[in-house]
Amino acid sequence: MRTFGKWLGRILLMFVLAAVVVYVWKREEIHRLLAVNSLFSEEKIVWNFSNMDQLFLTRPVSRGDTPVSDLPRGSDMTLPSGIDDWLTARSVTSLVVLKDGRIVHESYYKDTAPDDLRISWSVAKSYLSALFGIVLAEGQIDSLDDPVTKYAPKLTGTAYDGATIRNVLQMSSGVTFDEDYLDFNSDINRMGRVLALGGTMDDFAASLSETFTAPGSQWQYVSIDTHVLGMVIRGATGRDVASLLSEKIIAPLGYEESPYYVTDGVGVAFVLGGLNIRTRDYARFGQMFLQNGMYDGVQIVPAEWAAESTTPSANTAPGELQYGYQWWMPKDAQPEEFFGIGVYGQYIYVDRPSGVVIAMNSADRQFKESGVTDSNIAMFREIVAALN
Repeated sequence: MRTFGKWLGRILLMFVLAAVVVYVWKREEIHRLLAVNSLFSEEKIVWNFSNMDQLFLTRPVSRGDTPVSDLPRGSDMTLPSGIDDWLTARSVTSLVVLKDGRIVHESYYKDTAPDDLRISWSVAKSYLSALFGIVLAEGQIDSLDDPVTKYAPKLTGTAYDGATIRNVLQMSSGVTFDEDYLDFNSDINRMGRVLALGGTMDDFAASLSETFTAPGSQWQYVSIDTHVLGMVIRGATGRDVASLLSEKIIAPLGYEESPYYVTDGVGVAFVLGGLNIRTRDYARFGQMFLQNGMYDGVQIVPAEWAAESTTPSANTAPGELQYGYQWWMPKDAQPEEFFGIGVYGQYIYVDRPSGVVIAMNSADRQFKESGVTDSNIAMFREIVAALN
């Protein structure tokens, strides 16, 4: 019996030592995996959304040496009645409103601060769309009707073989991809674990093999489509997205602080949702699009792209939100009204005719409930009405 006890003790000691070795060897990956699993928990979500660089691999998007662009203060607006209840219900952490390029409202909540670099989630898709328009205008991509495999040959023989750039811009690739954030085994959560464990997003995209319809025949939101657009940009230019975004958009906009991207294990930017930016700087980007791609007298994004990308063109179902090139429009969109949106309540809302930009960050764990997006758009419209 005593011999058995010694034997058992040695085995347990071996297991403990092995666990310690694995932890020391893989502690960063384990830390990131734990972060993924608790990223949206009620007690951590607000802090997480302002501190992604403490949870994941990241790389800076340099703001360069451009002077910070002026974002002047206007007269403080009177917010619509009922907005306090809405701010609480939607777990808003920041709200910045511009009217004719001037700040008319700025507020921060839940112990967050103006200098926080806040995760964009899918608002990052609208940034990549802007960069795509620049690269296209420079002639580095021949046509939106080129197959994505022309610039991203790694996707040959995958679910993306046969899809055009336009198909992917419009979220009409036909690729099967489960976007359920609440399902541990969904594609979107598997992708999160790829990031956490230091895998490569290119390999993940190339691993997708199933389609549910022919490219271009049906709209369905597929986040990995945006990564494929990033692969196209990298293949066409021979450069990484972070440095291109810095040179072509962030530096010309005169951001207050350098943003950063969450990255995969080989430093490739998580372009479909990994940008982290101050809320005032999100507003600067929205103001550029309100001004048809121009900011401080400089045409940053081609005016034609600023118009085309924010016009409904995707084959969305009647009565649903409309889609352009990685930008959204309301179900009943007014002319030149559009927005970028990210999960848990990140928005850049633009109403060109009214001269209004609204940048909002949130930690809204009820963001998927029926009617939430519609109620947010309704509140944005009330803010516009209060300014006109």
